[in-house]
Amino acid sequence: MGLRVNAEARAEQVVRASYGRLIAILAAPTGDIALAEDALGDAFEKALSGWPVAGVPRNPEAWLLTVARNRQRDVYRSAAHRLAAPLDEAVLQLPGTAIGPAPGGADDPDAVEIPDRRLALMFVCAHPAVEPGIRTALMLQTVLGFEARQIAAAFVVPEAAMAQRLVRAKKRIREARIPFSVPSAVELPARLPAVLEAVYGAYAIDWQPVAAVAERDSLAAEALYLANTLADLLPDEPEALGLAALLSYSSARAGARSGPDGRFVPLGEQRTELWDAGLIASGERLLKRAHALGRVGRFQLEASIQSVHCARAHTGATDWRALRLLTAALVTVAPTLGARVSLAAVIAETEGPRAGLAALDGIEGAERFQPAWATRAHLLTLLGDEEQAALAYAKAISLTTDAPTRDYLAARVGAPRDAGSSI
Repeated sequence: MGLRVNAEARAEQVVRASYGRLIAILAAPTGDIALAEDALGDAFEKALSGWPVAGVPRNPEAWLLTVARNRQRDVYRSAAHRLAAPLDEAVLQLPGTAIGPAPGGADDPDAVEIPDRRLALMFVCAHPAVEPGIRTALMLQTVLGFEARQIAAAFVVPEAAMAQRLVRAKKRIREARIPFSVPSAVELPARLPAVLEAVYGAYAIDWQPVAAVAERDSLAAEALYLANTLADLLPDEPEALGLAALLSYSSARAGARSGPDGRFVPLGEQRTELWDAGLIASGERLLKRAHALGRVGRFQLEASIQSVHCARAHTGATDWRALRLLTAALVTVAPTLGARVSLAAVIAETEGPRAGLAALDGIEGAERFQPAWATRAHLLTLLGDEEQAALAYAKAISLTTDAPTRDYLAARVGAPRDAGSSI
């Protein structure tokens, strides 16, 4: 029993860590992302049934790749899917990421080297032929392995609609034969924003209430790694630096987001001594480099907001006036639902809960957005409207799948006015 549990856990760990790399390799020859996903899913099922008996292979990623490739070959050799050239002859060769033949033969899974092509695949998904509104969501599913329901919740759209858009986007990549290559210096700026949005989205989905707790550690760290990689690759792109700074600040507080008993702890109640000073310092360095380039954008503003929050570790207080200016600027540059709800919360801190509620009432599309309901519930509690606050908390809880956050919101129902903040 223990062997099976360990093998299954290892299989799941490998798939989470390597999903994007493997999909990129499998889809590169033909551009058929849907088939690559099906083939990798089939390999994963074989791992779950075979590894507990035969043991985990020395190179589990290569094992999954070999089995998935064999599945692709089976499909393409069928009467309905004939190809003029063998699959391996069309494999993409990027500088430094070529896949050579295995010394022990083509079917020796332990001998294959696994390159990291996630960023290359993300730039493929940002190709002009792909509809702009679906590019980021496509990266989140195809490269980073999120499910359509998670992406739909993050974008505040119905799951069925998101699933249909993703299917159409993958079909478009296959039919248009979009090349799996890193864009040129001329093409890159137009594609970069969607890639940055996807990396940020991966982090946000991972730790926000729409995420699965079991995935947090690996996916949040992966998003930070990708952000830092982009910053290293593009040192003259201020938004790449800004995103890396933003995720550094946010990651610095990861250890304080829950108590010893697993209880969710909101930002305002977190113990600052638990914050990672090294990551905060890294965020400061990245943000200064971004500002020095003189082109302010969304992620730099969000990083600046997080810098103000992190400054509480030194000052002992939050500078709400600075947050008001920065959040208002953010709404001007990027009027997302999250930014507008954040501004309403800051307005409540600087002008009072009634002003905050008025700002919330003016936000279109907030009826399906969990942070909007949690903020509304908190402000109604401050005003003493316990009945309406309870209804708002109930709505927020219904939109929350993360158990610790649900428990925290449930405990807030009927709490005293000065018992803390849910924002």
